[in-house]
Amino acid sequence: MLKIKSLTVSYNGHEILKDISMTIAAGEIFALVGPNGAGKSTLIKAISGVLNPKSGSIHVDNQNIARMDSTQRARHLAVVPQARKLPGAYTVYDTVLLGRTPYLGWLGQAGEKDHALVRLALDRTQTSLLTERRISQLSGGEQQRVLLARALAQDTPIMLMDEPTTHLDLEHQTNLLNLVCKLATEEDLTVLMVLHDLNLAALYADRIAVLVAGGIHAQGTPQEVLTPQTLSTVYNVPVNVITHPEYDTPLVLPKGYH
Repeated sequence: MLKIKSLTVSYNGHEILKDISMTIAAGEIFALVGPNGAGKSTLIKAISGVLNPKSGSIHVDNQNIARMDSTQRARHLAVVPQARKLPGAYTVYDTVLLGRTPYLGWLGQAGEKDHALVRLALDRTQTSLLTERRISQLSGGEQQRVLLARALAQDTPIMLMDEPTTHLDLEHQTNLLNLVCKLATEEDLTVLMVLHDLNLAALYADRIAVLVAGGIHAQGTPQEVLTPQTLSTVYNVPVNVITHPEYDTPLVLPKGYH
């Protein structure tokens, strides 16, 4: 379980997040949506320890992460960051193996279990054929899948994902999100995911929070949150929301769509 209570984060004297509270259960997929600059990525950074909160608390299985060192935190939380330039000289295998760092002894030698988890992560993300390629030789979408593989190799109960579908085509978006659903269902993986695509959030998330100007504007199931009233207010554009004919989830369309 991931529990965030009354979290406020400041940067350069300005409050970026204000009084954020949410609880995410084991096996639940929770999506963060909202306009650019709402504080979604800041929340991921605060939970992962990159930013220190001004006030409030973050607990993982009733343990305050503020009292954890970086290794302890890395054994509880894995992060799939926004696509960014990775060290180009590293091979894909070496990059994914970095996910095992929190578990290596003082000699830093990976054992058979470490290599087995790396191979499993590569297989799950369809990056096994890229193993010996240098990161500099990969496309943005391939690098995004490698970031996911690294997080999977970390083998944590909680995964934080910041716009994980960036640079991915439709096939790999679907494969990635289906994999996340499978892990949540079968292995009780707790997932907090930033998404810009509201329809992907509706399809894959159990619950959604809408962030606006650093605060939670709405929180609940996709049906409760993705309403024309809420979305038109938040995004300042008129929308229609209908029921998806196959999945029975909200389907968000711009008003005037034909």
